[in-house]
Amino acid sequence: MSAQSLSGLLSRASIDDHEEVLRSCDAALAKSRSDLQAQHVKVIALLKLDRYDDCLRVFEDSGDNLKKRAALAYGYALYKSGNPDAAIEVVSGLTDDRGARHLEAQATYRAEKFQSTAEIYQSLARDSASAGSEEHDLRINTWAADAQLQWKGHPESVRHTRPTRDDLEAFETVYNAACLSIAKGEFDQAGMLLKRAKELCRTSEDLTPEDRDAELLPIAVQQLYVLICQGKSEEAKFILEEISVKEIHELSTRRIGQNNVTIARGTAANPYALYKALHEIPDSTNNDRLFDYQSNVLTGNLHAVDLLVHKYDGIIRSTSKALSQAPYPSTNASTNLLSVYNVAAHAKGESGASALKAILSVVERRPKDIGLILTAVQLYVSLGNTTSAITTLEKSLRLLEESISEGDKETRYNPGLLSVLIALYKREGRKTQIRAELGKAAAFWKEQTSQPTSLLRAAGASLLHSSLASDSTQAAELFKSLYEKTPDDLFAVAGYVASHAAIDYSQVDAQAKYLPSVEDLISDVDIASLEAAGVSPSSSTTAAAAAAIAGARKRPAADGERTVKRVRKSRLPKDYDASKTADPERWLPLRDRSSYRPRGRKGKQRAAERTQGGMVTEKSEETTPTGAQQKPQGGGGSSKKKKKGKR
Repeated sequence: MSAQSLSGLLSRASIDDHEEVLRSCDAALAKSRSDLQAQHVKVIALLKLDRYDDCLRVFEDSGDNLKKRAALAYGYALYKSGNPDAAIEVVSGLTDDRGARHLEAQATYRAEKFQSTAEIYQSLARDSASAGSEEHDLRINTWAADAQLQWKGHPESVRHTRPTRDDLEAFETVYNAACLSIAKGEFDQAGMLLKRAKELCRTSEDLTPEDRDAELLPIAVQQLYVLICQGKSEEAKFILEEISVKEIHELSTRRIGQNNVTIARGTAANPYALYKALHEIPDSTNNDRLFDYQSNVLTGNLHAVDLLVHKYDGIIRSTSKALSQAPYPSTNASTNLLSVYNVAAHAKGESGASALKAILSVVERRPKDIGLILTAVQLYVSLGNTTSAITTLEKSLRLLEESISEGDKETRYNPGLLSVLIALYKREGRKTQIRAELGKAAAFWKEQTSQPTSLLRAAGASLLHSSLASDSTQAAELFKSLYEKTPDDLFAVAGYVASHAAIDYSQVDAQAKYLPSVEDLISDVDIASLEAAGVSPSSSTTAAAAAAIAGARKRPAADGERTVKRVRKSRLPKDYDASKTADPERWLPLRDRSSYRPRGRKGKQRAAERTQGGMVTEKSEETTPTGAQQKPQGGGGSSKKKKKGKR
C-alpha cells in the first residue's frame, strides 16, 4: 500500500484506539516523511494520548507547513506543556474560530492575564446562536475569571456580584462563586456556598464515584481554609477527616491541601515536624502549577519554617541566588518576598533595634531593593520612629528618581510604594509634602500609556485643596482628563466641576446639573439622633456654650463699680501694715535700689567703678572686660607668696 493511499484511508477511517492510529502513522511516515496528512493525524493521536512533549517534537521536526495546517492543535500542545504565552501567540491569529477563542481564554487564564480572559468569555457569551450548548461552561469559566480578578487586585473588573438561581444549580458554579467570596473576605458567604457545592456534588448523577471523590477533595480543602480564617477550630477538625492529601491528583491542589492540613493540625509546636510536613509535596510543573499569589504564600511559609529551624545560611544562599537573577529594582511581590526572608536570615531571629541594625547594613549594599526598604520602614514604625522611616524611604526614592532608567522611574512612582510614603506623611501631618508627591506622580503617569486611575483621583483631590495657582491648574487638568475618559463617574464629574468652577463656571454648568444637591445628600441624616448617640458638636459651638455657662455663674458688676481682688491673710508678710505705702523698689535687687549705700573700702571702690562717667584708675585698667585679673603670658617667672608658717 502506498503512502498516499494510506493517508486517504486514515482520513476516512474512525479508529478508537489512538495507539493503533499512531502505529499506522509511523508506518506511513517511514515510507514518506513529508506526508503532511500522516503528520497531522499523528499529532492528533499524540494529543489524545496526553503525550504533549512528543507532540511538540513532531511539530518542530515537521516544519512550518504542519504548524499552519494544525495551528489549533499546535497551540493546544503548547498550552498543555506549560507555555501559555506561546499558545496565545499561535491561536490569537486564528480568526473566526470559536475553538481557538476558547483555547485563547484558557491560555490567558493560565498566564494570569485574567482581564483578557474575562473579555474573551464575554465576547463568546454575546454570540447567543453559538453559545447555546456552551452556556453552562461559559457560566463556570466567567465566575472563575472574576474570582481570579478579585485575588489579583482588580475588583473594578469583576462582573458578578451574587450568584443567581441558575448559578446555584451546578456545583462548579457554586464553588467558583465561593472562591470569589473568599477573595472578597466574605467568609460567612463562602462557607454557605461551599456547603451547597458539596451537597450538589454528592448528589450529581453525571459523575462516577471516582470523579465525585476527586471533585469533593478541593471543596473540602477550600472549606478548611475558610474555617481556619474564621477561627472555627472544632469544625475544622471534622473537615480534616474528609481530606486525604495523597489522593488529590493535581499537584498544585495537593500542595495547597498539605499546607492547610498541616497548619490546621497545629504542628507548629514542633518546628522540625512542621518543616518535614511542608516539604513533603514536590513542586508542580508545566500546566499544573500554582498562581503567583498562591506561590507567594507557600514560598513564604517554607522560608518561615526554615527560619524556625535556624537554616539561616541556606536561606541567604538560595534567596541571594534568586535575587541575582531577578530584575533590580522590582515591584514584583515574589521578588520582594525573597528580599524580606533574605534580610530576616541576616537578622538571625533578632527583632527590634538589633534586627534593624542588621537590615540597614544590607540596605547599604542594595539601596534600591524595595523589599529591604519596606522591611526597614516597618521596623522603624514599630519602634515609633516615623521620622527615620520617612528618611530611609525618601533616600531610596531619591536614588530611583535620579536614575536615567525608565524602569527605575516607574518604580519610583509606583502607586503602592507611593501610598506607603503618603501614609507616613499623614502620621506626621505633612500635608505640603503629600500634595507635592501626588503632584509629581500625577505629572509622571500622565505621560504614560497605562495610567493608575486611583492615583490620579487621589492626586486631583489633594491638589484641589491647595491655595497655589499651579496646583489648582494641575488639578483642573487631571480632572478634565478623568472626566473625558469616564464621563459617568460622579467623582470625576464632581472634581471637574470643582476645579473649573472658579475659572469659568459656564464651562461646567451642564455637568453640575448631574451632581446631587446638598439637600438630597443630607436628607436622610437625623441630626438629633446623631447628637443623642454621642456625636460631639463643633468646636465653635462648644466654646460658645462654655462661655455661656461661665457667664451664668458670674455676678455682673454694677455700673461704675470697681471690683477689688481680696488677698488671703496667709499670703501677706508678718509685718504687713495696710496703712503704709509699699516700697515700689521692693522687687529690685538690694544693690540696684536708690537707698543702697555700700559699706567698707572695697564696696565703695566697686560702686565707683560701676558708676557711669566715673574716674578710671590704673587698677581698673588692668582688669579684663569681665573684671578678672590677667595672668602673665610667656616665659616670665611667676610671683609666689611666701607660705605662712611657724617662726
